[in-house]
Amino acid sequence: MLINIGFEIVFDNPNPVNMLLMLYVRPEKTYLLRKPEIVTLNPYVPLQTYIDKFGNRVGRLYAPAGRLTLSYDNVVEDSGLLEPSIDGLRVHPVEELPAECMEFLVASRYCEVDRMNQMAWDLFGSIPPGTDRVHAVVDWAHRQVKFGYQYARPTKTAYDAYVERQGVCRDYQHLAITMLRSLNIPARYATGYLGDIGVPYNPAPMDFSAWFEVYLGGYWRTMDARHNVPRIGRILQAVGRDAVDVALTTSFGPSNLVSFKVWTTDIAG
Repeated sequence: MLINIGFEIVFDNPNPVNMLLMLYVRPEKTYLLRKPEIVTLNPYVPLQTYIDKFGNRVGRLYAPAGRLTLSYDNVVEDSGLLEPSIDGLRVHPVEELPAECMEFLVASRYCEVDRMNQMAWDLFGSIPPGTDRVHAVVDWAHRQVKFGYQYARPTKTAYDAYVERQGVCRDYQHLAITMLRSLNIPARYATGYLGDIGVPYNPAPMDFSAWFEVYLGGYWRTMDARHNVPRIGRILQAVGRDAVDVALTTSFGPSNLVSFKVWTTDIAG
């Protein structure tokens, strides 16, 4: 299966401003057909990239005042298969975990493990350790939140989402991540492209999506507390402790978003 991915993002900056862009596909992914990846800037601005501590590729630029358009288009080769099940995979005790997992067991900006630890054990402690416990957490988080873009706000934490029972995709993921970390299961936030492939068409404008990864059987495995079903054609851009680490764009000064368009389309079977 071939999937066309891309975006066009337009800013109108009142003054020159430094910006970071986390709009690339994860460097280790080899399914891109057009390499190297190019984010086009109009007007042209020099764009440097670096790899952050989580292994994400980040763009860095000094944007001029006025209109700035960021655009990208690529083709991805995908298996066309549903994501594999986690059933039967090993849930590692903490002493077996590699060092890279440890920061994904503790509290972070939007995942208040310290605040919700007792709740997690009250809810899920009676379930035997294993993937049944992971599924129970994801099912629970999926039921807790009513989706709506009008419920989004940049300061909403996992605990806020639990209390308010409303949010967007990131809020489902923060809630599941927090519960899993409380249960000593490493979980990290992920973001990328997720089109309507193999599911009913959604007429709403397409956006980047959030999901999370859980460390099981020696590898990071994809889970999604919002959709809570295996999907086809999920394209990973970035991972981190929570949404603060994978902001798609960051401006160090005033910056006005004018328009935002994302596409993820199956172009060949």
